[in-house]
Amino acid sequence: MIENIKKISNYEWQIPKTNDMKVPAKIFASENLLKLIKKDNTLQQLQNVAKLPGIIKNSIVLPDAHQGYGAPIGCVAAFDLEKGVISPGIIGFDINCGVRLATTNIPVKEFIKKQEQIIKDIFNAVPTGVGSENNKISKQELNEILVSGANWAIKNNLGIKEDIEKCEEKACILGADPKFVSQRAIARGLSQLGTLGAGNHFLEFQEINKVFDKKTAEIFKLNKENLTIMIHCGSRGLGHQIASDYTQLFIKENLLNIQEKELASAPFNSDLGQNYFKAMKCAVNFAFCNRQVIMHNIRSVLKKHFPYSELSLVYDVAHNIAKVEEHQLDLNSIKKTKICVHRKGATRSFGPERPELPEVYKKTGQPVLIPGSMGTSSYVLVGTKKAEQISFASTAHGAGRLESRTSAKKRLNPEKIKQELKNKNILLMLGSISGIVEEAPEVYKDVNEVVKISHELGIGNLVVKTKPLAVIKG
Repeated sequence: MIENIKKISNYEWQIPKTNDMKVPAKIFASENLLKLIKKDNTLQQLQNVAKLPGIIKNSIVLPDAHQGYGAPIGCVAAFDLEKGVISPGIIGFDINCGVRLATTNIPVKEFIKKQEQIIKDIFNAVPTGVGSENNKISKQELNEILVSGANWAIKNNLGIKEDIEKCEEKACILGADPKFVSQRAIARGLSQLGTLGAGNHFLEFQEINKVFDKKTAEIFKLNKENLTIMIHCGSRGLGHQIASDYTQLFIKENLLNIQEKELASAPFNSDLGQNYFKAMKCAVNFAFCNRQVIMHNIRSVLKKHFPYSELSLVYDVAHNIAKVEEHQLDLNSIKKTKICVHRKGATRSFGPERPELPEVYKKTGQPVLIPGSMGTSSYVLVGTKKAEQISFASTAHGAGRLESRTSAKKRLNPEKIKQELKNKNILLMLGSISGIVEEAPEVYKDVNEVVKISHELGIGNLVVKTKPLAVIKG
């Protein structure tokens, strides 16, 4: 039990630098969520992250934090490019697991009339579940995807140019190099493009039921009358294999004599660290392309049911990634420093005027997409300057688990959950029956409380709230 937690404000807590911690650890949470966070090993993991070489300012967990592999899920850590590290454990095994939100011109009331058949058609068009596969692509095509991301899909008529203009990194992070990706990872990726996978991945068809910031909602083109669609998935087996390969390699080489194997790291500027960074970028690009192909297939199905329909991207944002970004480390100076920011189960939350943002969002800040759990609300927030000052421009990425999948399987009844969703008028289609208990609403924290803390702290401000109409789960 960690006792030396100091309260800084209503939603800010700190574990002071002790023993071999290089920096303090910071927690963004309410008293209620902090109690939940304390129930697992999250805070010890957070302290372990604070011990890594070259870490800057604080190790951070966000309101949705829970125990993960090595570092908590809901963790942010930034490292000096010369003295710091890169670590798969602070990025996650599902590299660029992320969310894409699209708007349509389809009235919600018209969608509901046809939703059962539409969801069946989309379920058939987007393979779901553990090991789900699609038509194979060639190694040459996969290598092109690993370098060019969703540009490959646009080139092959699996989307339109506008689809990538509102993506983080414009759906292609530069510097990816497939020669640092193992053949086993390549083999896993050949048949998984355009697939949803399992776990907490989903397609959700939503209606906007509350607007907090009308002006920003209009800029984001979020219309209460019309259907919105959220896609949540990542780099599938390819990304998982890359993370596994380099974790084992980092453990074997142990260049930094790190005792905590799950936080195996390499110096960021070492050959080994850079090899992983280039391989990680390949998985990032695969995930961007994966979500693009899924969006194209959804668009095609909707066109059959609503020939007039248009599907437009609001934003696509990564939740598991390491990136070199410029940040103002000293708030008394205008100087910005390039650092490597690791986000694991965390959403980038850039405020206005960041050069990385699409022109249309430079005055508002970026859209921040925070899905809830199956059957609960999701949210769109907007990034802030405050987030750049206190959380390395990051906020929460979802509700955050309360209970393990193993425990949920033992405790919950799938038929009861299905009935509860039906009572809420939520249509559900599943790749596997185990998914319904593993991802039931009651195994997650309250997303409403999570986003309230983000808004109150000013690290991501509320724009709209959505509610699910239909959900496809792996």
